[in-house]
Amino acid sequence: MSKWRSWFIAAVAGLLASGLILAADSKQTVFDRTMLLWKEGQHTNALAAASEGLKTNPADDRLLNLRAQMNGILGNYAEANEDLTAAIKLQNDSGYLFRERATVRFKLGLFAESAADFDRMNELQPKAAPHNWQRGIALYYAGRFRDGREQFEQHQTVNPEDVENAVWHFLCTTREQSAEAARKKLIPISGDTRVPMKQIHDLFAGKAKPEDVLAAAAAGSPAASQLKYQTFYAHLYLGLYFEAVGDAPRAKEEILAAVPLADPADYMGTVAKVHALRLTGRLPTSKK
Repeated sequence: MSKWRSWFIAAVAGLLASGLILAADSKQTVFDRTMLLWKEGQHTNALAAASEGLKTNPADDRLLNLRAQMNGILGNYAEANEDLTAAIKLQNDSGYLFRERATVRFKLGLFAESAADFDRMNELQPKAAPHNWQRGIALYYAGRFRDGREQFEQHQTVNPEDVENAVWHFLCTTREQSAEAARKKLIPISGDTRVPMKQIHDLFAGKAKPEDVLAAAAAGSPAASQLKYQTFYAHLYLGLYFEAVGDAPRAKEEILAAVPLADPADYMGTVAKVHALRLTGRLPTSKK
């Protein structure tokens, strides 16, 4: 199954779970036609079918969400943002919708707006708040470092053996306080077996060097796909490390090395791409 198709199926499953796809009614035919066209690979025609249906019924939240998902997959993030905003006007109590728009806005580089949407998601779905690590990353880029630190501390309660969570907690604490304070408060992790997470954690703890991270990534699984994955994470977190310690040229070098290795279906791949755009000054001006 291709990545876009598995991603789309997961998106539709999310719509079903959220109650945004309802039982069959007079609008089901347009929805079905759009889905069929998309599954057949007729992406332009699928978007056209959804748009035609929305001309007749602009308050069809199912089609708004479906078109937003399709545009998101195709990289049309501004259009996806517009559809999700329209859907939120119809259902302003949907945590699902706020999460989706937060993700799209993050991809657009609208960090403050993304963080605000994740805030609203947490308000609407408080039981899910500890799991919302994506909010912590948005908060970091929005400059809300204390809130970010607290989000990663929450996430630690439900995911205690994640080096990435410890690193983002470190990054927020460094910007909120200092690198020295962050190192003292670095969350201990012993059970993350992903390569090269141990070496990444040791790097932020001051117990390893950047070359140790790269060497561990290169010495991991020989499978090409796994090696690419390992090398991506090595470069991404080296870039974030160098940013934290104030070495901007090396940070940029490592982040740009990570981007070509990014998996488009991986959220951290999105983070790498957005960070690279941020470094190269190509992100749009944030606006509400």
